Amino acid sequence: MQSERERRFVGPRRGQLLFVLTFLTLSVLLLSQIGTQTVWVKKTDFFAQPRFWPAVGVGGMVLFTALHLWRLPFRRIERTDLREALRWAAALEYTLWFMGYVVLVPLIGYLPVTLVFVPLLAWRMGYRSPQMMAISAGFAVFIVLFFKGVLAVRIPGAALYEYLPDAWRSFAILYL
Repeated sequence: MQSERERRFVGPRRGQLLFVLTFLTLSVLLLSQIGTQTVWVKKTDFFAQPRFWPAVGVGGMVLFTALHLWRLPFRRIERTDLREALRWAAALEYTLWFMGYVVLVPLIGYLPVTLVFVPLLAWRMGYRSPQMMAISAGFAVFIVLFFKGVLAVRIPGAALYEYLPDAWRSFAILYL
């Protein structure tokens, strides 16, 4: 049964309690580590201390999140909260894609991994026509040429390049 305060709440309910609990937990964890991650320097002004402003910021996070939790009219996790949490977790999938890309580039090479990942991500996002696959592959080649050729970004050669003959290896390290 809902309380009067819960009935009068006009904002969206889904996910608020989970967000507040997660944010409060992370804020308390950060505040507990402030002593090991920052220092208090002798003979330095109070407001110039390296620990002062991080402590103010993280302390404010803890205080205001705790106040938000205290004033929250509902304190039960419901099915809509869990559905909202699943929507938040869905965004983590792209973090895993990125981490896989970062791990594979030093092993296989910038061009081959980019040529595989860009069409795979396009496929994952729903662009599945042959035309879109060709556009995504062309975009991958453009990105590699732009970063390596125009911007001259130096990306280390891949471990796979060590197995190539000498002339091919230097070409692959410079241009692929």
